[in-house]
Amino acid sequence: MHTDKRQIVWEHLKRFMDESEYILVGIGEEWESESPDISLKEAYEKLKLLVGDKDYFLVTTAFDGLIHDMGFAAERLVAPCGDRSRLQCSAACTDQLWRRGKEPSDGLCPHCRAPLTANTIETKPYVEAGYLPQWEIYMGWLQKSVNRKLFILELGVGFRTPTVIRWPFEKTAYLNQKSSFCRVHEKLSQLPDNLGGRGISVAENSVDWLINGTIF
Repeated sequence: MHTDKRQIVWEHLKRFMDESEYILVGIGEEWESESPDISLKEAYEKLKLLVGDKDYFLVTTAFDGLIHDMGFAAERLVAPCGDRSRLQCSAACTDQLWRRGKEPSDGLCPHCRAPLTANTIETKPYVEAGYLPQWEIYMGWLQKSVNRKLFILELGVGFRTPTVIRWPFEKTAYLNQKSSFCRVHEKLSQLPDNLGGRGISVAENSVDWLINGTIF
């Protein structure tokens, strides 16, 4: 993106942020890494600066679990697709989860002796108990934002699980006429045409975009 255009986008972003009472952030596949590097951690630090002391909530579909170690309040974060930092029984005989590194030394479920595996939607069957309590908190938070000034920032969310972030965020933005919406994705930044000028589309890798952006 041309420097002047990028600056205009960030000026709009600043206005949306300043006017908002609530900030909803969605984090998708562009923020996922098998071995997170310094740039990804830097992007999370920039995101913390961006949300500041606003009333925010984060929804992530990234499987790497890095976000849990980046200093965001646990009560303001939900990972409905799970992450590889937690393990479940591969047979789903129990709702119990184990933090990686603190699991049984033999790597087996102590209840049924099936192997432990990553607690993500890629595991069949997927143990959902790990995220459901936090999902209820998220739903309550979202209800508070109805008809209030809400800024929605969607970062790197594609179509791997569109029913979790992408489509619900679009619906939230459409229904809340006081909201504004910014979608950033290298290849899938298109916005629906029903937002009435309340949306910004940025066709850049969302990690790079945030790192290179100006935090006001």
